[in-house]
Amino acid sequence: MGSSAASSGHISHSSSERTTSAGEIRKLTTLLEVSQALSGTLDFKAALHRVLEILSRHHGALRSTVALLEEGERDIVVEVANGPVRAGVRAAYKMGEGITGRVVQSGKPMVVPRVSQEPLFLSRAADRPELSRHELSYISVPISVQRKTVGALGVDLEYRAERDYDRTAKFLGIVASMVAQAITLQDLVESERKRLLDENTHLRQELKERYDFSNIIGTSGPMRQVYEQIAQVARSNTTVLLRGESGTGKELIAHAIHYNSTRAKRPFIKVNCAALPESLIESELFGYEKGAFTGATASKKGRFELAAGGTLFLDEIGELSLPTQVKLLRVLQAHEFERVGGTETIRTNVRIITATHKDLEKAIGAGTFREDLYYRLNVFSIFVPPLRDRKPDLPLLADHFLEVFSREHGKTIKRIATPAIDMLMSYHWPGNVRELTNALERAVVVCDGNVIHAHHLPPTLQTAESTGTVSHVSLGDAMEAYEKDLLLDALKSTHGVRSKAARLLQTTDRIFNYKVRKYGIDYRRFRDGGGAGR
Repeated sequence: MGSSAASSGHISHSSSERTTSAGEIRKLTTLLEVSQALSGTLDFKAALHRVLEILSRHHGALRSTVALLEEGERDIVVEVANGPVRAGVRAAYKMGEGITGRVVQSGKPMVVPRVSQEPLFLSRAADRPELSRHELSYISVPISVQRKTVGALGVDLEYRAERDYDRTAKFLGIVASMVAQAITLQDLVESERKRLLDENTHLRQELKERYDFSNIIGTSGPMRQVYEQIAQVARSNTTVLLRGESGTGKELIAHAIHYNSTRAKRPFIKVNCAALPESLIESELFGYEKGAFTGATASKKGRFELAAGGTLFLDEIGELSLPTQVKLLRVLQAHEFERVGGTETIRTNVRIITATHKDLEKAIGAGTFREDLYYRLNVFSIFVPPLRDRKPDLPLLADHFLEVFSREHGKTIKRIATPAIDMLMSYHWPGNVRELTNALERAVVVCDGNVIHAHHLPPTLQTAESTGTVSHVSLGDAMEAYEKDLLLDALKSTHGVRSKAARLLQTTDRIFNYKVRKYGIDYRRFRDGGGAGR
């Protein structure tokens, strides 16, 4: 008998161990699946639904909910539920209201072994008649992020007298902590998404303001004509051909057209056809498939795909090879293409703006540019004038670049001296606005005062031997011109007060007045409101 009893006791112990082991394995499986559910998608609500389904499948949860604090912390709202739920009801609790409200308020779990005997139970989200055939137990555990309770996980279980409610609550607490980590990650993702969205909006607005054609500098007749043409074509989808010498600002015009068009919120993609070798230009424009050539280890979108819905700017279009011209012509005609090494036809919705400094008509005659492509590109042509044909704009441009580079290099240079302006005006600017930009930046860098003088300008402007703008000036004349420049600057700075101007140049009143008479300078024109000249 004793032996039998001992044997029986041993069998009972083994059965209990097996039950415990199975329960632990089930919990570990649950935690693994919960982790996979929360990390497997960026759709947070869908992930929570999967978590609740896992609790139902592995632990017999008849109904479960995740309730979260709304922004502003006024209400606790049931975000997701699994099991019988009242249709069309937005379940919400005030802080401290019902079991859910108390758990969120206290940050501590609550266990209700028999729901039928708990008056605090509000049953707002549950369709409890569906569960009425069972005596229910309810366990709610807090969801806490950085020691702050932001919600609660609630689970309905079938009542069992032998259930270890404390262990079950601790296990659900682990699940709730995993949900809390997912909420933290979701907040970070949402915060980063919002930051990127705000930054994108800001950058787009900055680009729009920067490239607004009203900000293009110049009031000369040739530039007014350019403005009129930009205004005419910007709001349409017409293909535009920009013509003009290098350095005239054709890319700036292309930007202005895009950012004043209906495509302004879509990409602006630039391709410099002269900068890419012939072997690469096709794959850059149209993209390529994996294995299309040696080194193509993955598929890559081309510029036409990247510019979808926006504008593709093809700079130096005259440099395209004839084979690439054929493929570009097909895109312009049929609005479709294939990637290099691919067979799938890709439709495109892109506005084309091209630019060239070449004489395309001569290129057609020489057989280096296709005539049919020329007519496709030359729908609306804008000629950007060279700087020598818009000399009245030069002082405005010079002042603009002076301000830009003074700020960039941390200097307080206020103006450009008259002789320096005269030198800028007499030069014929083969490099156009780009050359002017470089000249002004150099002048700002070498200037050690608050005025740009002629000697601060590049040597090419001062000698100009290779440009035909050289002036044969003697050393004496050059020295006198510089001396007069200094006198004028001093009088401008002191508003025509000669005594102050003399002190500024560290000379005597007598010498200063002698020099003023020598050079025939009218100091009165620098006065403010006719003040005294001494």
